[in-house]
Amino acid sequence: MTLMTSQTSQPTHGDMIPSTLAQPGAARFWLAALLTGISTGLAAIVLTLLLEGVQQVMWGGSGTNLLDAAAHANAWRHIFVLVGAGLVTGAGQIVLKKLSSGNGIDTTAAIWFQAGRMPKLRTLGSAVLSVVIVGMGASLGREGAPKQGGAVFANFFSDKGRLSDEERRLLVACGAGAGMGAAYGVPLGGALFSLEVMRGMLALRYVLPALFVSLVATAVSWLALPNAPTYIIPAYTSSISCVLWALIAGPIAGLVSVGYVRAITWADRNKPQGWRRLAAPVLGLGLLGVISIWFPQLLGNGKDISQLAFTNQVAPALLLALFVLKPAVITLCMRSGAPGGLFTPSLTVGALLGGVLGYVWSLFWPGVPPGLFAVIGAAAILAATTQGPISTVVLVMELTGQYRAFILPLLLAVATATLVARTIERRSIYDARLTDEEVEARRKSG
Repeated sequence: MTLMTSQTSQPTHGDMIPSTLAQPGAARFWLAALLTGISTGLAAIVLTLLLEGVQQVMWGGSGTNLLDAAAHANAWRHIFVLVGAGLVTGAGQIVLKKLSSGNGIDTTAAIWFQAGRMPKLRTLGSAVLSVVIVGMGASLGREGAPKQGGAVFANFFSDKGRLSDEERRLLVACGAGAGMGAAYGVPLGGALFSLEVMRGMLALRYVLPALFVSLVATAVSWLALPNAPTYIIPAYTSSISCVLWALIAGPIAGLVSVGYVRAITWADRNKPQGWRRLAAPVLGLGLLGVISIWFPQLLGNGKDISQLAFTNQVAPALLLALFVLKPAVITLCMRSGAPGGLFTPSLTVGALLGGVLGYVWSLFWPGVPPGLFAVIGAAAILAATTQGPISTVVLVMELTGQYRAFILPLLLAVATATLVARTIERRSIYDARLTDEEVEARRKSG
């Protein structure tokens, strides 16, 4: 990640981005940015409603709380729904492969090595497929779909506006971040995510387009989606105990993140090919269905169990069991070829880790609510696995609606976790499809 300023003496790629309306080509760029934001917000609405509809049809209940619905479902429903998700995944992947020649291009790889160009129809199809199977219970995130949708629309309007490669690259990153912002109602976090994580640069000329696209997308999504924090937590406050815990837990989270990222990379590199595209997801997701009979918390992106961990409603033994199982089933879903996001699942892994470490700490120094440990652990793992500490801090603030109450231990855990993870592993969870040479090229260019 690079921080560039207006005092840069030599011309940079960032100088090609029109920062005012008076620059040549500015009207085309900002019109494309506006249309990308509007389209991404509408896509977030459609995809979210589709996910909730699938979830309600498959599991019953309110359509928004998968954990409650799955906990009351019988064992056969768990198996049939997840086997069905495997069949949908396998058939969908075969159909998607026929939609375009060659392999699909990951959003991160497209931004860095294809100037943001990606197969539009296949990428949108993958987004819809991921929403359907996550609604059915696959242990992956729902944000991957609106992120892909935003990237595709940015690519489309870049074509129509005949934007330069650098403008397209930035706009696709902004579209991806705006998809995140619209899906979760986090406009500032979405903008920072697009720059720090997707584009890899917090350049000053990039900030205004990222803010603009994310703001428009989120505002449009609020026409139909809730304008409220994703996680409702108590008004936690900081303490010396919590600060000291963060200094210890941060490096532990960094080490856990390294193992988690490497597991995701292995799973992505070993996705099934040929006839296994159909068999592997049926077996993998079917196994998840069996395990979920006893642990329904493993289904879906993990939002529901994170909410419970943040509010002290999960027993220590269950936290430990889920901390072991959740990364395993995320890897299982990825290895079987299921498409989906990793943002919320990674946050959930962090919440479980923080909760476990917090309970251990409380044996020696009681007084800190276990839920606060879970929140800080979630931020630490998320920052380390995305290698985006600034965007993570802002995202956690927006997701919880809490801004200053526990900022010191939060920053300490995020900084130390990211430092440890970066020292050992150069990849983030969004670099899984990149080769070692591409990761090195990205690091040098950033």
